Amino acid sequence: MSALYISAAHKSSGKTTVMLGICRALFKRGIALRPFKKGPDYIDPAWLGKAAGRGCFNLDFYTSSRREIVSLFQSKSVGLDLSLIEGNKGLYDGMDINGSDSNAALAKLLDTPVVLVIDTMGMTRGIAPLLIGYRDFDPDVRIAGVILNRVGGPRHEAKLVESVERFTDIPVLGAVPRFRDGIIEERHLGLIPAHEDEQAANTLDRLGDLMAEHVDLDRLLALAAGAKITGRDVTEQHEPQDSLTSSRRLRIGVARDEAFGFYYTDDLEAFRAAGAEIVWINMVEDPLLPDIDGLFIGGGFPETAMHKLSANKMMRESVRKAIEAGLPCYAECGGLMYLARSIEWQNDMVEMVGVIPGVISMSSRPHGRGYIRLRETEFAPWPGGDHGKVIAGHEFHYSQLEGLPADARFAYDVLRGSGIQEGKDGFVYKNLLASYAHLRDSGQNHWVSRFLAFVDSIKRPNGATVIS
Repeated sequence: MSALYISAAHKSSGKTTVMLGICRALFKRGIALRPFKKGPDYIDPAWLGKAAGRGCFNLDFYTSSRREIVSLFQSKSVGLDLSLIEGNKGLYDGMDINGSDSNAALAKLLDTPVVLVIDTMGMTRGIAPLLIGYRDFDPDVRIAGVILNRVGGPRHEAKLVESVERFTDIPVLGAVPRFRDGIIEERHLGLIPAHEDEQAANTLDRLGDLMAEHVDLDRLLALAAGAKITGRDVTEQHEPQDSLTSSRRLRIGVARDEAFGFYYTDDLEAFRAAGAEIVWINMVEDPLLPDIDGLFIGGGFPETAMHKLSANKMMRESVRKAIEAGLPCYAECGGLMYLARSIEWQNDMVEMVGVIPGVISMSSRPHGRGYIRLRETEFAPWPGGDHGKVIAGHEFHYSQLEGLPADARFAYDVLRGSGIQEGKDGFVYKNLLASYAHLRDSGQNHWVSRFLAFVDSIKRPNGATVIS
């Protein structure tokens, strides 16, 4: 097995564009590769999965133990030609000043060589001390090569290459020219999600052709072949999975359409591994909920599809009646927004489901961004926890839920982050739990098995869930 870690000196270096192009170019060569993404992210992994033709998995120190990270990386790399990890921010960046949660720490944990993508705009000879500093800052990090990005032209490239070759021992693996268009459109939360881009395949092919022309893919593969994919020794105890099981095969509806699409690949795998059947639901086009035992509405961009969602009155009413009748439902961020009374954005307001007695207002700045830490309250509905259980997750929302009644019940006290309102997240109503926090199914909180156990515990009238 072979592996490489694609990182950068700082965020916005064009690393994702380079990574997507490399994945696509190698996929078109017939290389069986698996992409990984460091940290909590939904949009980049969806693009990476499309580019590589194989699902992308997240590696995150905050929500997963080191042992879990190594185990996931190893298990999802078995039988493949190559594993590529895309970092977040810069190589040495992280929350911990000592770097324990940085990209460098992850590369060392997985014993994987690093390729740096450097934004070279406005830089010539200065690239040498930059690379020397990154190489020498932590000698245990194996910087195996550099890809020069946003190169101004042949003369600029020649000066950069000469400086790197004269003053460092780091090989130049490619020089990607600056191009005017962003290729992939962006919006307030980053790239347009892959499932919304009708030209995604063409976009990725363009990037693949670009990297095939300007990056030495053969040399890249040779460097990757030196990786061991054994992972460093991890002595911590493995978190056991909660012993929650379902007595029957459950049908779980999962919203997936242009409005909703933020799901972790391994969380969906956890549903299937537990014996649940995932039933995909298009909230924009489907007229009614299908026959399901539980409903999961993940994150996304409901505001950009709010008119279409609102126009589908039959689906909105179907969801409202089902939740009122006791259908177990879990909604994260975008799902919470959809279940509110209305969404207001860009001087326009439309009706939503209305089962949450509050309104959503959008702003130009995020209300919650980054990691979140929650402590369960006595109102947390799912089994497998207790009052005081602490859960790590993340949030990233430009919306705010306003107008909730004073007696609203919340599943979580917010120890870090923003949540729905100051100090609270996880609105609870009947068998609904809706929050701004995104959860990750891992040893610290196997939320999938907990949700399924909750669904299984709900008695269905006459053996069938009321959905309309």
